[in-house]
Amino acid sequence: MAEIVNEGRQAATAVIVRDVQDGPPQLLMMERAGSMAFAAGALVFPGGAVDEADRDLAKAIGGSAAMEETAARIAAIRETLEESGLGIGFSTPIDPWQLIEIRDALQRGVSLSAIIDSHRLELALDQLMPFSRWHPAGVERATRIYDTHFYVVRAPSGQEASVDSTENVRLFWKTAEETIALCEAGAGRIIFPTRRNLERLALFSSFDAIAAHATAIPVEKISPWVEERDGQHHLCIPEHLGYPVTSEPMGRVQRG
Repeated sequence: MAEIVNEGRQAATAVIVRDVQDGPPQLLMMERAGSMAFAAGALVFPGGAVDEADRDLAKAIGGSAAMEETAARIAAIRETLEESGLGIGFSTPIDPWQLIEIRDALQRGVSLSAIIDSHRLELALDQLMPFSRWHPAGVERATRIYDTHFYVVRAPSGQEASVDSTENVRLFWKTAEETIALCEAGAGRIIFPTRRNLERLALFSSFDAIAAHATAIPVEKISPWVEERDGQHHLCIPEHLGYPVTSEPMGRVQRG
């Protein structure tokens, strides 16, 4: 049996929300490549692990926010660029040609800090609003446990998302309910935290409504636990954090 790494590696995820004229907002979802060590083949939001370069940039930026929080937002911006080509979290819109250059540079290993300097860009970290934080320590039998910050952010206008063909093989815009229905029909797979977040996001009719809700409920680290309910073992989360569904029978739970 693999050892459980309780501390978890810091990670960050961007829930990119696009309002539409008639109906609930759409979210950018991507299907992870089957070769990935974590959540292979699952539908996820853009994101990934916080690296040392993210922490170095966070230290250089300084400010009132905690370094860990700043580094997580930077990681969400960087990973979104790498995985989808979208430029979130910048103070001014980025031209499509510039985004192509930036994405290519990131994939060649150029640091985001160097890219910001060379393209004369400025981060706007407050565009990423804290939504939740998940750390499944103690229930996952895996070598990769992540302590993941989830942020909601408005989709940038005039930009097109595209797969990177390495970490993800498909991406699409769908409402939260549509993505859940897709998976119920067997055309996709979502792991436990993604499903709970989609159910919560499905409650709202616009980005502004999601943002207001996120502001109203303080983020607490969620570490799911197992308990017996109605004769079955359920994976459970707290009741007070805005989630409409707070438990699921273990036999149905999808894990990373």
